[in-house]
Amino acid sequence: MNPVLLELGNYELRYYTVIVIVAVILGISIIQKEVKRFNMKTDFVLNMIFWTIIFGLLGSRVYYVIFSWEYFSNNLLEIFQIWKGGLAIHGAILAGILTVFFYCKKYKVRIIRQLDFMVVGLIIGQAIGRWGNFFNSEAHGGATTLEKLQSPFIPNFVVEGMKIDGIYYIPTFYYEFLACLILFIAFLFIRRNKYTKVGTITGLYLVGYGAIRFFIEMSRTDALMLLGFKVAYIVSIAMFIVGGFILMINARKSKFEDLYNDTSNIDNTNVKF
Repeated sequence: MNPVLLELGNYELRYYTVIVIVAVILGISIIQKEVKRFNMKTDFVLNMIFWTIIFGLLGSRVYYVIFSWEYFSNNLLEIFQIWKGGLAIHGAILAGILTVFFYCKKYKVRIIRQLDFMVVGLIIGQAIGRWGNFFNSEAHGGATTLEKLQSPFIPNFVVEGMKIDGIYYIPTFYYEFLACLILFIAFLFIRRNKYTKVGTITGLYLVGYGAIRFFIEMSRTDALMLLGFKVAYIVSIAMFIVGGFILMINARKSKFEDLYNDTSNIDNTNVKF
């Protein structure tokens, strides 16, 4: 699999870069469409998204470098070569949540409300972004056989793309893409339900993606490690617990309390630009 889409002299445009950009644009459009439905201030949302993306990308790279320091300590210049891959989604999620937290605190806007909007765009961005791993021949599982990969659910081009140096590998990136896509579609229906509460989508995202990544990580061969444990296991379990706690709190509320589609839950009074 050739990771380079276009080459002009010393300049390379990689599929990974293009796919990440497409994922970001699609995620932003999903978020914008939803917040417009609630008549939120556009400047506030766009600024929040901008800083969340910036710090999310930085967080994803810093996270990856920290847990791969044994390699990067001897290849310092490669720290900045993000177009070759090496963006950890867990790092992006942590940095993104912190950015939204501090941004909303500054303008005295309800944090969980904004996260409900953000995670729907995030999950579809994650789904699309996994195709960057495909073109970089990374984020795959262990070696397998052609016979085990042949399935009506796995396109032939994915199967052949997973043939690396003559060996077939489990397309874990593809399984994660499908799981994230299903979760995204589910969110589109859940957030239209008149009884959905504020925080439910955020809680479901944390539980859903925490579970998805935990099981995907069982087959991944390029896991980041900490003291002999896969870091993704630790973070995924933490996400699952926090998400479960949010859902448990919402379950204790009355049927008509704190509803997601109640526009009175939107507070723009303290937002000034």
